[in-house]
Amino acid sequence: MKKLDRRLLMAIGVIGLATIVWLALTMGLITSTLEPAQRALIAEQLAPRLALIGMTWVMGLVVIAATLRWLFRRYASAPARLVEQTRVLLAADQAAPMNHQGTKETKELAEVVFQLATQRDQLRREIASQVAQASQGIQQEKERLAALMAELTQSVVVCNLDGRILLYNNRARLQFKTLSKAPSLAGGSELVGIGRSIYAVFDRALVAHALDSIQQRLLRGAANPSAQFVTSTAAGQLLKVQMAPVRTSNTDDANNALSGFVLMLENVTRAFDEENRRDQMLHALTQGCRASLAGMRSALATLEASELTGEPRARQRQVLRDEMASMSQRITDLDKEALYGLKTRWPMEDMLGSDVLLVTQQRIQKHCQRDVSLENEDDSIWLRVDSYSLIQALVYLSARLVDEFAVKFLRLRLFSEGGVAKLDLIWTGQVMSTETVMSWEMDSMQFGAESSPLSVRDVVERHGGELSFARERVRHEAFFRFALPQVSAQDLPEATALLHSDSRPEYYDFDLFQTSDQTSALDDRPLSELAYTVFDTETTGLNPSEGDEIIQIGATRCVNGRLLRQESFEQLVNPGRLIPAATIPIHGITQDMVTGKPPITDVLPAFHTFASDTVLVAHNAAFDMKFLQLQEKATGLKFDHPVLDTLLLSAVVHPAQESHRLEAIAERFNITVLGRHTALGDAFVTAEVWLRLIPLLQAMGITTLRQAREAAQKTYYARLKY
Repeated sequence: MKKLDRRLLMAIGVIGLATIVWLALTMGLITSTLEPAQRALIAEQLAPRLALIGMTWVMGLVVIAATLRWLFRRYASAPARLVEQTRVLLAADQAAPMNHQGTKETKELAEVVFQLATQRDQLRREIASQVAQASQGIQQEKERLAALMAELTQSVVVCNLDGRILLYNNRARLQFKTLSKAPSLAGGSELVGIGRSIYAVFDRALVAHALDSIQQRLLRGAANPSAQFVTSTAAGQLLKVQMAPVRTSNTDDANNALSGFVLMLENVTRAFDEENRRDQMLHALTQGCRASLAGMRSALATLEASELTGEPRARQRQVLRDEMASMSQRITDLDKEALYGLKTRWPMEDMLGSDVLLVTQQRIQKHCQRDVSLENEDDSIWLRVDSYSLIQALVYLSARLVDEFAVKFLRLRLFSEGGVAKLDLIWTGQVMSTETVMSWEMDSMQFGAESSPLSVRDVVERHGGELSFARERVRHEAFFRFALPQVSAQDLPEATALLHSDSRPEYYDFDLFQTSDQTSALDDRPLSELAYTVFDTETTGLNPSEGDEIIQIGATRCVNGRLLRQESFEQLVNPGRLIPAATIPIHGITQDMVTGKPPITDVLPAFHTFASDTVLVAHNAAFDMKFLQLQEKATGLKFDHPVLDTLLLSAVVHPAQESHRLEAIAERFNITVLGRHTALGDAFVTAEVWLRLIPLLQAMGITTLRQAREAAQKTYYARLKY
């Protein structure tokens, strides 16, 4: 919908009024020169023709208005649009052709402005090149930090003194996912993120106590103070946390030395449960053995103090036998528990098959002094294994082959068949019996100076796999075959996230050391300092008050002027009703895609947590917010976040533009639109638009959240309701 400029309407009104006054004055002057009879004659002739005179006046006014509108668009609106396009060039990282429509002079001016912007971009590139050369050393340190953080096997989170997350590694991201109350919704992404508060997971008082402890140790002159604590999370997990300070350099004042803290996290829930179960068993064993020993002493004393014979003596002997059997059973149970703990001591992990072969080859060659060749048909095979026990079993079998059958050469082969990985230990030489294979499988593993209470069968059962023995008579070979679980394709991104250098996203922002929640109220804080959740919804229709429902929510985060694409929220929603066929070509979401997905009452709590402590941003936000507000009663959640609308703010910075659709704004800002009409795709585009709008708003003197909200409410589009 296009609105007419108020100045144009006022100009048409003034001209219309001026023509009426002109006609009235002209008629007055003419009639003043006529005789009364002539005036009466003229009035008699014109009276029936007044309607015609009015029509000609209206037609003339329409022609004048059309002419004025053409002149206004050409000579008034065109310069205004040129000013807005110039401001876009001023704020853009790279100049895009302006495609200006106006007079010859304004077109030439637009071309000159574009040339100046191009020259500016060239100068920027030259300066950036010089800065890049000067900061190469810093970049190398940054890459080393990224590599170190990515490869660490421990979860690490760095925060400023307000508890805002400045850095986290992949391990921490996966750790926080397990702590989520709804890890299956949008990947459990609502707890961790740059600029998010660590107090969404940890109690503020607990962290403050640890910080106070570190501060006191600094005051006492400790060189490397740290603090440890164990806490439970809302999801019922136990976390062991070690805290170390981040100290400000070049200061001698211990009171001002802290600028943040590092948290190293370890989930000890399973270890705690195992220790607790072991303690209970030891306690039960102690109490049971104490009672059994007391009974045995009593029976023995009775036998020694009297000369029982016959039935009484037999009863006392039976008491001794029963107590001894009871003690034996308790010890057996304890041994089984200890063996179970040993079996699960080393965790199952995702490991590249070629790495398993390489390590096994090195271990066999070291212990058995035999050459081992490798045969890997697929370098992309990933295994979910307890690498320690599996390699130990392969070395044990190799050692027995060498010791008992004098095998000279061994070969390891790995291939995939029917979604299962097959790992073969192959040798050439004497054929063994099935009984020998069975005994090797059941015996405890012992080779050289190493021994284990586990058997090969225990290792196989630990992996949920199978072990078989076969011969290849034509080639005079035999082999042990381990059938092992293979990582499925959909699990590979998660499995490889910790192993490859291209999985080191920007999970850090040290500029947040400079921010503080106590500096000012949220409304008065600069737009550039706030954290934003930019979101979009796809729905069954356009009438939230008439039964239409959300079918997808997508969101991303902007912190410190950066779009954090890796911190995103995307979830399909079961609307509880049929999706109209007419809307499917728009958003591409079918009924089958939402069948079995969680309802909106399950999704909104996770999204509310994801968006906590941020400003919500959307394009045509009134539409999306109406859907969220209608769910407040059902979920008990109130989305009372501050809200900014890129549609309204685009109208603030570009009032002369005819369209403020998301595609039109993206085209003005030279933003590539991908995934249009998907919730997350539109959220990414809206976030890019918002980051371009911030400097334009600041150039107009709109620098705080309060000023942006007030400016948006004054626009024409703010009148739209849903």
